[in-house]
Amino acid sequence: MESDFYEAALFHIDRERKRHSSMPSRHYHNGYEIFYLVSGDICYFIDDKAYQVVGGVLVIINMNVIHKLVNSSGDSFERITLEFKKEFLEGIFPDNQFIDVLSSFAKGLPLINLSGQDQGFIEKRFDKMIHEYSQKPPGYEFYLKMLLFELLLFIYRKMDSIPDPPLSEVNLVHKKIFEIVDYLNRHYDEQHTIQQISQKFYISPSYFCKTFKENTGFTFTEYLNNVRIKEACTLLTRGNVKVAAIAESVGFESLTHFGRIFKEITGMAPLKYRKNYKV
Repeated sequence: MESDFYEAALFHIDRERKRHSSMPSRHYHNGYEIFYLVSGDICYFIDDKAYQVVGGVLVIINMNVIHKLVNSSGDSFERITLEFKKEFLEGIFPDNQFIDVLSSFAKGLPLINLSGQDQGFIEKRFDKMIHEYSQKPPGYEFYLKMLLFELLLFIYRKMDSIPDPPLSEVNLVHKKIFEIVDYLNRHYDEQHTIQQISQKFYISPSYFCKTFKENTGFTFTEYLNNVRIKEACTLLTRGNVKVAAIAESVGFESLTHFGRIFKEITGMAPLKYRKNYKV
């Protein structure tokens, strides 16, 4: 199967909500790529493997590695794509004597599952990069290099903490789990139990729990809460709906439980989140 080659940008970042694949063909480029799925779920082909990518997962792609994004469900997803060349980081430290943060890309572990607080940390760095890249205030190029290095160091440490390198098979697509993830993304506002989902998709509860964790990096409850809180964040920043109403609309039966999970994932209370990020 043929693959297209693209000249990578020295540095480029963008954030977009999409309904279709932004990659019509298999391709590769002479730069590094960091892909972050803010919300939704897609399938990512990297080399000869297919990976399930869900909201809150970071994808790192080495230079000249063939890849393609496929959104088979057709549902909307929001993503951040960062592309850069090694030359962009040159000169950031005297004599270029710094830890080889780019070595993470060569480990063959393309997916990094992030906790709620890690997601908040990453998204804030991306937001700063997008602001600097689009507005270009004085000194923006140097600040972009600092932000990029901070992000790469974060990835390096995460990769270094993975105990067993052969975990490259984690997140390989499992068709049944892909169907369940699509279902949860559309019905996150309803009440679900492992038993109900297992019966609906004809899979044993124990196998479902094991396979769901292997394919998404999250437990069933963690994933469902993550999807609900992402939607709540959007509602909090784009309107004046009361927090109690938002909690109910995204599937939480208790405002107290919503507040606890929201703070657990974002690091702050719902009202503080609204104050800090309201559009």
